[in-house]
Amino acid sequence: MLTGRKCGQSAETDALAGKSIGREEERESPSDLAKAPSGECPPSTAPCQYAYLDHTADVQLHAWGQSLSEALEQLTISLYGYMTTEIERVEPMYTMDFSASGHDLSALVYNMLDNCLYSFSAEPFFIGRVAKVLKLKKPAGNTGEELSAHMRIWGESFDLQKHPPGTEIKAITYSNMQIIRKDGVEEGERKKATGEEAVGWHGRTDIFVIVDI
Repeated sequence: MLTGRKCGQSAETDALAGKSIGREEERESPSDLAKAPSGECPPSTAPCQYAYLDHTADVQLHAWGQSLSEALEQLTISLYGYMTTEIERVEPMYTMDFSASGHDLSALVYNMLDNCLYSFSAEPFFIGRVAKVLKLKKPAGNTGEELSAHMRIWGESFDLQKHPPGTEIKAITYSNMQIIRKDGVEEGERKKATGEEAVGWHGRTDIFVIVDI
């Protein structure tokens, strides 16, 4: 799920100024979203903590951070950065909010990237420059509830006159997806762990995702 929000818009006005929208629902036009007020947002641009690794016929995104949230933020910007050769030219004209969930971390990462890719490929053709995870939730106990995340991204609508095109990403894949903690253990091997260790919210995190180009 993704939503548009004017920079500086308070949570109290969300119900009036914006609504949650899915793939089958009407989307806000970029013209309906205000330009970011100077000095109000976005957060400072984080140092680049991602790389592109060669893979047969595809490319592998590798992002890292000192927490799962930070690694996910970097991974999202790496997605946009591959589709333009000059990501630094993207300006924070408005924001898009993205929500995703999954039965495990791999599904959560896949669904979040898929939502971001969709908003780039269709209206409003959004390309992001700065990402911030606002909420990362894990279920308490064996409730059957899925992991979920809510992210806000600052950026603008892609414009060929301004943004040199990079390589088109056609789809996100699960192929050889890896989410690795600082101790070198993949999340898929933590099935018997409990609490924070079961999800890996904190500590050095590396995420590897192969995308179809």
